[in-house]
Amino acid sequence: MTLAELSGCYEAAAVPLRARLRELRYALAAAEDPEEIWGIKRRIAELTPMLTQMNELAELTAHYYDRGYYRSEKYTL
Repeated sequence: MTLAELSGCYEAAAVPLRARLRELRYALAAAEDPEEIWGIKRRIAELTPMLTQMNELAELTAHYYDRGYYRSEKYTL
């Protein structure tokens, strides 16, 4: 598997996360119970970094071998 193919896997894995975050935001807007609101916010806070990292890794693996592509130090050894 090449890094470009791996990029597609990261992008595909991000789709359900985006959908779930959208659902949680709608639920948050409709929620009235403080405990439910807290739980939804907590879940959003847990999923958001996962989605961010998947997006970053998809971008990195898609362009890793492109000349002049700036690689984030976050994923450099």
